[in-house]
Amino acid sequence: MIEQKKFRIGILGSGKGSNMVAIAEACANGTIPAEIAVVISDVESAGILERARERGLKGQFIAPGKFRTKLDESAENEFINTLKTEQVDLVVLAGFMRILKGDFLRVFEHRVVNIHPSLLPAFPGLEAWKQALDYGVKVTGCTVHFVDQGVDTGPIIAQQTVPVSFEDTDETLHARVQEAERELYPECVAALARGEVVVRGRQTAWKK
Repeated sequence: MIEQKKFRIGILGSGKGSNMVAIAEACANGTIPAEIAVVISDVESAGILERARERGLKGQFIAPGKFRTKLDESAENEFINTLKTEQVDLVVLAGFMRILKGDFLRVFEHRVVNIHPSLLPAFPGLEAWKQALDYGVKVTGCTVHFVDQGVDTGPIIAQQTVPVSFEDTDETLHARVQEAERELYPECVAALARGEVVVRGRQTAWKK
């Protein structure tokens, strides 16, 4: 009997790695039927690499090149080649602070996902929780979505709401949104690993 290849995840991140840890723990306890093949960061000192190595995962720094908000061509090629070498089935962005476009999204078409700290399409871009608080909304949250050529514009996989309190500060609201992210992201990655997410244009559904 041929053993079925395990679903493999590549995680890209630039920061502390809290969402990576949530996904790694869900993989370890079987909630996500997958394994993390590699964790890559564009920041050599990023906490996400340390968190990965603490868990015995492969953590790799790849220099991003000369641009501030995207990868240059050689860096993009190195990211692509590393993920292909690791036979990654799904690319999971966990606080990755560079925009992915062009060749990367063509190579991993419909296989790159991100989590954004607002209820998209409201408040795309940076510090979305602060945008929500400044606007005065009563409810915000987080969104898991496929990544396309735009910024925070890909098809939505799932969303989770977070109430906004009159007493909230940027810090308290951000902390609660992050708690929601750590719940929602592993659920979505698990559904993707099980092949339960169906996409039709901009609409998505989860198979029952």
